[in-house]
Amino acid sequence: MVNQHVPKPERIAKIIARAGVCSRREAERWIQEGRVSLNGTVLETPATTVLPTDKIDIDGKTLPQQEPTRLWAFHKPRGIVTTHDDPEGRETLFDILPRGLPKHIISVGRLDLMSEGLILLTNNGELARKLEHPSSHIPRTYHVRVYGEMDSKELKKLAMGISVNGVDYGPIQWKFGPKKGLNQWIEMTLHEGKNREIRKIVDHLGARVNRLVRVSYGPFELGNLDIAEAEEIPAKKFKHLL
Repeated sequence: MVNQHVPKPERIAKIIARAGVCSRREAERWIQEGRVSLNGTVLETPATTVLPTDKIDIDGKTLPQQEPTRLWAFHKPRGIVTTHDDPEGRETLFDILPRGLPKHIISVGRLDLMSEGLILLTNNGELARKLEHPSSHIPRTYHVRVYGEMDSKELKKLAMGISVNGVDYGPIQWKFGPKKGLNQWIEMTLHEGKNREIRKIVDHLGARVNRLVRVSYGPFELGNLDIAEAEEIPAKKFKHLL
């Protein structure tokens, strides 16, 4: 009789990401840089599979055992970069996280320096990857305040997708919010989140973003979360993503 409980080998980068040390992409880069060893031998390629009994070391330290997957909502303020380290010495998201969060934690996606609002944090790199990847089609909703008059014909094209300076952006659902003078709030929902996507599109439409707040990421909402505060999301709300 075949033993149904024999563990299957898995890609080593996937195992490292699942441990919450980094993303899968970062793990692959670390392997190529010679920072990862398997059972005492330095790896040269990410195309390596491992079993639970194998010993993985990163920079000479044994990979920590996988902890139960956890997810947090965090309210990022403006003026903070979403990286672990900033070459310019600016304050980072990980400098201001509340005490009590695990040491190894990953941000899901990014918000640029002057953007604010919801950032998801997790100790599971595979979950982060799934939440970020375009194939998951997870919507992100933003409240965007723009200054200036926009080209209404171009604005209507957003629902079908638009090309800006040779870059194609997918469909964006939008609706107007309050307006005061030349400042107009718009709610925008998109599924990709390319680098500075909303700012570039608004510039293309003839206006300028002067405030950008992410209010939801998939089923997870910013709600009334205070600036620079984190709130753990119950596992029942994300277990379907695992």
